[in-house]
Amino acid sequence: MPKTQRTREICGLAPIVPVLVVDDAAHARPLAEALVAGGLPALEVTLRTPAALDVIRAMAEIPGGVVGAGTLVTPDDVRAAKDAGAQFGVSPGATDALIAACEAEGLPLLPGAATASEAMTLLEKGYDMLKFFPAEASGGAPALKAIGAPLPQITFCPTGGVSPSNARDYLSLSNVVCAGGSWVAPKQMVVDGDWAGVEALARDAAKLKD
Repeated sequence: MPKTQRTREICGLAPIVPVLVVDDAAHARPLAEALVAGGLPALEVTLRTPAALDVIRAMAEIPGGVVGAGTLVTPDDVRAAKDAGAQFGVSPGATDALIAACEAEGLPLLPGAATASEAMTLLEKGYDMLKFFPAEASGGAPALKAIGAPLPQITFCPTGGVSPSNARDYLSLSNVVCAGGSWVAPKQMVVDGDWAGVEALARDAAKLKD
């Protein structure tokens, strides 16, 4: 089985993977329920807050959801995420130690790459489903299209600066499976508990590839 087969399956669940920065674990369950109900089952919880692992634990119990851990940087991050119930991992880049830890833990990894050389290095290691990060800062959809010309065997999930205004530019590319975006869970909506609003944003995002 290719190392990225499960990652590719998860990325194919919906056109957008919500990138979530959650400060309060009490928000985890209703947030996940709203996003899943809106048609976005794959959820990336970034390890950028003290509550992140508790958020993953809570979201892992939501029926229909597939919860992953983002911002994996060290092997310790990988082990903690797996222990919390993460079903996949996402990293801004990739190191040998991080890849080895994910493989040892059996955690499907979406590793980050921003250049052709980084993508080729990961391809050599058996990874052909990658995160293109930071997408907009690295040249956006035109850059990703250009990388795809000589490397058609690699597909991507662009993340970083992806928004409702440019998401279709990425999703229209033949080498893009999905995109990561934070706009489907605005901080104020989460703080206010506006779960109907989050579900509506998710519903719109889920239609982006129609």
